[in-house]
Amino acid sequence: MRADLASLEARAGYRFSKPELLRRALTHSSLANEICAGPGSPLNDNEQLEFLGDSILGFLVAEALVSRYAESREGELSRIKAHLVSAAHLHGVARRLDIGSHLELGRSEEMSGGRAKKTLLVDALEALIAAIYLDGGAEAARAFITAHVMDAPFAGDADSDTDIQPAMKNFKSALQEMAQSLKLPPPRYVILRERGPEHSKTFTVEVRVGKDHMAQAEGRTKKVASQRAARSMYDELKEPGTADSVAAE
Repeated sequence: MRADLASLEARAGYRFSKPELLRRALTHSSLANEICAGPGSPLNDNEQLEFLGDSILGFLVAEALVSRYAESREGELSRIKAHLVSAAHLHGVARRLDIGSHLELGRSEEMSGGRAKKTLLVDALEALIAAIYLDGGAEAARAFITAHVMDAPFAGDADSDTDIQPAMKNFKSALQEMAQSLKLPPPRYVILRERGPEHSKTFTVEVRVGKDHMAQAEGRTKKVASQRAARSMYDELKEPGTADSVAAE
């Protein structure tokens, strides 16, 4: 093993009773093929575990979202789930766990930088989820996914310049849907001010929904400020009792 498995278990927050499952989750087919001098047994690498882990991840993320966002519509939940199970987000999770330093690779993958390849890291993470499930059951897999996928920073935000946490990225769309469901006018966004030098501006954006609902936020771009304002308004409208007070207006 390229790195101490105990350190990965510590970061993952799970100790395996069957370490062979963890080793298999980290074994790429390139090594299994080299050892067998040809296509190896599917039980010698992590491809089957990756297949299983992908399904487990999708189910447990959907389960968690339905629990956390009980009032949300299917389209909204689908968007959040898509971000949580995206390669961009899972790649960030795998990097924080330092899965790459634990991979067992064949010589060709090792020489071509396989330890840093997004696909290999994401596949190994999904295989790790399956290994945890097979070793400790659904509760163990659920705890891992909650800690490392559901509640983790969304890595894709930095690339897309939205700077929004948690995983729901498009709060403007979510807010528009919520306003429609509450029979409110569409959200209106106004840039209140800009400050700072040209190369490092800060924008303040205000969003209004009807006459009585308003929120402001700042950001390093208009897009970020708008999303933050939308998130603030979205959270306000989701507060218990808000729907009833709106209906009474």
